[in-house]
Amino acid sequence: MRDHDEPGRSLKGTGYILVVDDNRMNRLMLARGLEQQGHRVAVAEHGRQALEMVVEQDFDLILLDIEMPEMNGYQVLERLAGEVHWRDLPVIMISAVEEIDSVVRCIEMGAEDYLTKPFNPVVLKARVDATLEKKRLRDEQRALFRKFASDEVADELLNSGFSLGGRVVEASALFCDIRSFTAIAESQSPQDTIELLNAYYGLMIDAISAEGGLVNQMEGDGLMSIFGAPLALEDHRQRAVLAAQKMIALIVEFNQEQVRLQRPPIHIGIGIASGPMIAGYVGTQRRASYTCVGDTVNLAARLEAHTKVVGQPILIEENTRLGLDQQIEVVPEGAVRLKGMTRDVKVFSVPVKKVG
Repeated sequence: MRDHDEPGRSLKGTGYILVVDDNRMNRLMLARGLEQQGHRVAVAEHGRQALEMVVEQDFDLILLDIEMPEMNGYQVLERLAGEVHWRDLPVIMISAVEEIDSVVRCIEMGAEDYLTKPFNPVVLKARVDATLEKKRLRDEQRALFRKFASDEVADELLNSGFSLGGRVVEASALFCDIRSFTAIAESQSPQDTIELLNAYYGLMIDAISAEGGLVNQMEGDGLMSIFGAPLALEDHRQRAVLAAQKMIALIVEFNQEQVRLQRPPIHIGIGIASGPMIAGYVGTQRRASYTCVGDTVNLAARLEAHTKVVGQPILIEENTRLGLDQQIEVVPEGAVRLKGMTRDVKVFSVPVKKVG
């Protein structure tokens, strides 16, 4: 299935429209009129065929009849609303049913508009043009959001809107930092340092994203990522540790290239903690960022700093360990009173595996 965030229109104001009606004459008349207005048109005889076509093709708009065999218009609307990839696909109902209850039901189920047969061609054109313009603006807005935020945060903004504050989630926080970065930066030119950071962040973000994590903070040589927010992940603990192993293994490969180029290798430390945290937007109405805060997040940061003490690249705590399967080896490092913590924390290191 193709992403509906990318508009299918070849010319501004025109679109790729799917006409769904069990009456052959209605389909032909609608298709002919829309094509004369410059639109591309496909037709379906009933709702089930329409859904099969939506899976395979990227439409900008559906004109949908209500009373059809196989699957009626209400059922099609319900299916479209239930799929995240189809929720932004606008639907205009065209039906001989004029009851106000039917109109209300369709709008409540997500239809963009409602026209009754026989329809006025001028009114139909106006409704189609207005609906396509709204979709175009939504597509542009989504594309703009994704230039400055991850896909997950962009989707949450578009679906739920923006508001400061947060909600309690069960997730894993991962902190990563380059060891002795100040010394490395002082030993080379600023341009080389920027190139190093760009390469480093590129590798780390790829490893984190591959496991469903969200990189929400990058500051200097350190980053913070979240597994389990804004999208919930049942196996967030497992994913966070797998990402950490990939990150370390990628750094090993990166260092081989650094040595070949006679550049300084780098070493990183990673701390992971799992549990309840507050996820949401912090800042002001004019400038805000999506992040997670709480004791769990603080613990992950302390574990990252503790990697320098124990000399192990990946440290986790007890709650994270409980979410791992037996294929991930852990080594007890004892109970430690970490800086800023009021209780001892059971710490475990995770051996590194090669990238597979």
